[in-house]
Amino acid sequence: MTVLTNDAARTDVLNRLRRAEGQIRGVQRMIEEGESCLKIAQQFSAVRKALDSTYMRMTLCFVEQEMDHHLQPDATQKANLSAMLKDMETLLARMS
Repeated sequence: MTVLTNDAARTDVLNRLRRAEGQIRGVQRMIEEGESCLKIAQQFSAVRKALDSTYMRMTLCFVEQEMDHHLQPDATQKANLSAMLKDMETLLARMS
């Protein structure tokens, strides 16, 4: 089993989840207060996007850890790998 060992990535994922949690509480409050379906649906869309981007970040982190573990790159290769995954994350974010 692979665990999230990168402290910066762990913090990033946790912060993203906390924001999504806040958005979900906001949706609950909107429903309780009788907000319009359109406004609630818009907020649901924002929650989905937040969770999708968190999932993508988590997946890329997993890929980076697995490549690092199996390939054992030197410092230059590790920097190149990190830059490649960052570019990949940017491209995937644009597509979603």
